[in-house]
Amino acid sequence: MARPLLDVRSGENFHIVLWLVKDMCWAMDLALPATAMVAPTIAVAIFIAWKHRHEAYERAHALATVFWIGANSTWMVGEFHFGDRLRTHAIALFAVGMCCVLWYYLFERPRERRSAA
Repeated sequence: MARPLLDVRSGENFHIVLWLVKDMCWAMDLALPATAMVAPTIAVAIFIAWKHRHEAYERAHALATVFWIGANSTWMVGEFHFGDRLRTHAIALFAVGMCCVLWYYLFERPRERRSAA
């Protein structure tokens, strides 16, 4: 049975393809195609996070992925176009992504476990 175009699982799989193309272009030193892949890759990550907005576990990991892709893209664009001067910004985005996951495991998950007990 075919999945609908805007199905979350299909979006997750398509997102992997976009991410691979972006990173492969980066590794091959193809600045223009790699940079062009940033917007669709982040857009699909945001779509996935939005679809998971009502599930704390999935939302935390999807948001972490949004920030991870943002950090990865910032790092790449910095290398290609700004003499690698955006690495600090990329590190900040990686840290925000880590905070999304830590927030879930330190606060949301214990609250879910207390509610279930």
